[in-house]
Amino acid sequence: MKQEKSSNDEGDVARIQEMCLIFLRECPSGALHLHEFKKIFGVQSSSPEDSLFLETIFRSFDTNQDNTLDFIEYVAALNLILRGNLEDRLKWSFKMYDRDGNGKLDRNEILHKIKLQKSEVRLTPSQICDRIFDLVDDNNDGEITLSEFMEGAQKDQWLMDLLNLDVNTSGWVTQNCRKLP
Repeated sequence: MKQEKSSNDEGDVARIQEMCLIFLRECPSGALHLHEFKKIFGVQSSSPEDSLFLETIFRSFDTNQDNTLDFIEYVAALNLILRGNLEDRLKWSFKMYDRDGNGKLDRNEILHKIKLQKSEVRLTPSQICDRIFDLVDDNNDGEITLSEFMEGAQKDQWLMDLLNLDVNTSGWVTQNCRKLP
């Protein structure tokens, strides 16, 4: 099992190195803009949902909010997505939901994110939102804090599966990253 993990780690490191080379080739200035980010991930003319999802990812990693990703932000993003632990990925997932950046999730933020996801769940977005709040909003104040989100996601398999698009983004990144010449 240890050898299997080592092999996965080596693959992740190789994938990060490959994506860093793409960054350097596509952005010799060291600043990656949203349109270049979309080009790297091959979603120039994809669906509006894919485009919005990628914009949300981009903004979540633009830590200094200058509308570009510098090389350090890019490498940190790749490391989190491809090698991050569950706790770090859940924190990132929370940040992706928290559109107004106030550190709490309200129903509108949850509904917005649910509508972007392609889910196999046979519930309406409103029903999914109600279930999330029933499971996670411990103090019933109509908002979900980071700690409520982390605890709730880890104790309920249905919720973890629902959040899987955000928590297990490495597969999405690997699948959608184009190899540019």
